[in-house]
Amino acid sequence: MSKLKTLTWFAAVLVASLSIAKEKAPTEEEYLPKSAPTKTSTTGNIAKEKLLPLNDFSKETLGAEPKSFISAVGYWLIGIDGDKKVLVVDGRKWEEGQSSANLAEKARSIYGEKYAEFLDSVKAYAYFPFTVANYVDDFRDGEISVRFRPMAGKIDQAAGIIFDVKPNGDYLIVRANALEENLVLFQYVKGKRSSVKWIKNVPTPSKQWHDLKVSIQGKQIKAYLGGKLWLEHTLSTQVSGKIGLWSKADSLTYFTDFSVKPMSSKLN
Repeated sequence: MSKLKTLTWFAAVLVASLSIAKEKAPTEEEYLPKSAPTKTSTTGNIAKEKLLPLNDFSKETLGAEPKSFISAVGYWLIGIDGDKKVLVVDGRKWEEGQSSANLAEKARSIYGEKYAEFLDSVKAYAYFPFTVANYVDDFRDGEISVRFRPMAGKIDQAAGIIFDVKPNGDYLIVRANALEENLVLFQYVKGKRSSVKWIKNVPTPSKQWHDLKVSIQGKQIKAYLGGKLWLEHTLSTQVSGKIGLWSKADSLTYFTDFSVKPMSSKLN
């Protein structure tokens, strides 16, 4: 590389770095005011609420882990965005390999006597924070939707809906990413992630609210972002399992309006 090209490249990197530095990411104090109660961990005796068809987290306790979800991996709590309570995942506070507090009790709440299978494999997903809705035992057909706002993250600014969650920790996910601007259907099997279908050029601006929806009918999967159908895929087997929300790495993401419209599911 010539000297002139090298200097030009370094100048471009410097300008990009300064632009990123100027964009201030929210601090914990901004989404969790000092007046909020101290964070508490949920246990195996979680109060289970019938929050269908919409959970806007308004009934949750500010500063605490959500009661309506069981957070297995990552740092999840109820924060505030403006004057509205939201579910926050803050990957900046999370270290690779760290599971949530009281993981064994939470796993027992999710899977009952089969919780050991989940514990055996949960570490394999440590880079991917997720939380499971505790009021849907077996989702098969219907729609799952959520609104999310990617706020910060240098590695990722991701948000996703997980479904078909099995007792051993296997699951499917449709996720969006503000840094990559794509929508992807992934599968996690025995601790290994692989992409099933990848859609490029899906606009997902950071610090804006977005609507994500997954529609499941038999083996047919459809995924919508901003009300537009972006992804369609036919699975080899029918969906049957728990559902929840997902993130990745250092993402700071807000969630609200989690909606479940089951055509065939078992509610807890």
